[in-house]
Amino acid sequence: MTVIVLATCPVGLRGFLTRWLLEISPGVFLGSPTARVRDILWAEVRQYSGQGRALLAYQTDTEQGFAFETHDYAWHPVDHEGLTLLHRPSPTAPQPDKEQSAPPRQGWSKASKRRRFGSR
Repeated sequence: MTVIVLATCPVGLRGFLTRWLLEISPGVFLGSPTARVRDILWAEVRQYSGQGRALLAYQTDTEQGFAFETHDYAWHPVDHEGLTLLHRPSPTAPQPDKEQSAPPRQGWSKASKRRRFGSR
């Protein structure tokens, strides 16, 4: 079983994939091509995806029972002791200089009242 998911890819690429796979939802393709055809399809997807993103998941003989590949995704597959996991990049941490330069927001919390009226 093979699944290909496209996001913001050209319409022509979707039409190309419908020759071998069934489009079960917009941008989601499902089928059972041979490994050779799957590799050729994935090479075509990577070449013609343009500014879009693509994900390929297929059945293999591993512990997980499947494998996947990504193209232009922020999350990347990482091998962790024989299991393939997705590494999600951490959000950018705020710069300490920017936080210190901005005055603290005044609100209704007890800490805010202590700052305004002095500590008691």
